[in-house]
Amino acid sequence: MATRNGEHVEPKISVQVLVLGDIGRSPRMQYHAMSIAKHGGRVDLIGYQESELPSGLTDNPLITINPPSIPTFFVAYLVCIVRNTHLIIDWHNYGWTILAGTRGSKHIFVRLYKWYEAFLGSWAPTVSFTVSRAMERQLRDSPYKIKSPIFTLHDRPASIFQPITDQEKRRAFLQRLPETKDHVDSIMNGDVRLLVSSTSWTPDEDFNLLLDALVKYGPFAEFDCPPILAIITGKGPQKQMYLDRIAELTESYDLVNVTIKTAWLDIEDYASLLACADLGVCLHKSSSGVDLPMKVVDMFGAGLPVVGYDQYFSWPELVKEGINGWGFTTADDLADILEEVFKDTSGKELARLKKGAIEEGRKRWDEEWDGVAGRLLGLID
Repeated sequence: MATRNGEHVEPKISVQVLVLGDIGRSPRMQYHAMSIAKHGGRVDLIGYQESELPSGLTDNPLITINPPSIPTFFVAYLVCIVRNTHLIIDWHNYGWTILAGTRGSKHIFVRLYKWYEAFLGSWAPTVSFTVSRAMERQLRDSPYKIKSPIFTLHDRPASIFQPITDQEKRRAFLQRLPETKDHVDSIMNGDVRLLVSSTSWTPDEDFNLLLDALVKYGPFAEFDCPPILAIITGKGPQKQMYLDRIAELTESYDLVNVTIKTAWLDIEDYASLLACADLGVCLHKSSSGVDLPMKVVDMFGAGLPVVGYDQYFSWPELVKEGINGWGFTTADDLADILEEVFKDTSGKELARLKKGAIEEGRKRWDEEWDGVAGRLLGLID
């Protein structure tokens, strides 16, 4: 294969990375492809291209992006048999639990999907990767009972997510971003706290938890706590519904001392926003109980402490309570955490949590991938 410079590059291995969805919304699979190419492997990245892709994918001569000609588990397995190719499954979550969120666990399609996924998953893969140790343990048990090797490969932040410790750089970004430019001095002085949450505006993330918590927080800001500027990033089907509720709460004066703004940012600005914020909020509710939200990983990479919904088994693998963040179950819990963290006008509590987030964010994707997938594929000695 020739590069753009005309040099011939002989790939060490050839890997087909199959994404059952939009490549642009599958950062973990993007990272797999870029890590393989980084170590000299040729990659066919197969999936839907519905979102803008990073230049690290589109400009890499070792990565070819193809439409999803083999979009199913079963056909992928048959192709591997015909081509005498190993099948590696990276389990982020279970398809049947996601479907159960809209159809119910007893729906016939959900039951068939569960059987299909468990049956093929139990004997099709040469090796499996999982996003959490809790998922690895679960795949060993019924209904999967996978006997082939399983390796936990935790999500880690990409290199674009970095802390901003230089206060002048922080100020410069806040002045440039339309959503924060009118609040720069207040944010820099700690008179206003900058809260960031990323959401897909879908039913599996109950945005009402955050709205109700902010309504409860408002009166605290009258006396002991600073006002909050909350920036919500992302787009999705329920966005307008929640924008209407935000407008109603604001007009009825139920939402006081809190300003909510929405934004759709490119990856560079999103990474900078995380690095400039005071606290991140994650509303992810795990359908399986054992997956982990990538958005929290990105926040830690940017040195941003996180409060998140914690009612799933794998939560402790990601967030260390009181060290790099806090977990909550109800809107009351979240409001209490916001009050506790923000009423400390000295900023020591936030600084302590930020230190923990930076420490957790030091663990990067390249290091994690090289030690697990890189060795397995023979790209790392």
